[in-house]
Amino acid sequence: MIIDLRSDTVTKPTKAMMDAMMNAKVGDDVFGEDPTVIALEEKAATLFGKEAGLFCPSGTMTNQIAIKAHTQPGDELICDVNSHIYNYEGGGISFIQAYKQN
Repeated sequence: MIIDLRSDTVTKPTKAMMDAMMNAKVGDDVFGEDPTVIALEEKAATLFGKEAGLFCPSGTMTNQIAIKAHTQPGDELICDVNSHIYNYEGGGISFIQAYKQN
């Protein structure tokens, strides 16, 4: 099996992964009612010694959260010209940097 780590959008699930997804206990994550997401967040929090975990379904979402957590509107973001966030997520960075809470 070849593992392609270029992006979360090129990953294709195996049969075992598909079976796990089809048999997972599910609920509404927006209302905090998805037992599989809750279990994953709790496991991650325990693993890293944190009080809580947060499931992010994509690398893009995770990158944008990290940028917002570490910057304020008007800050500069330094990254390589070949970096993923520069080439594929620039609009998200611009939005985050322009958004100012009241």
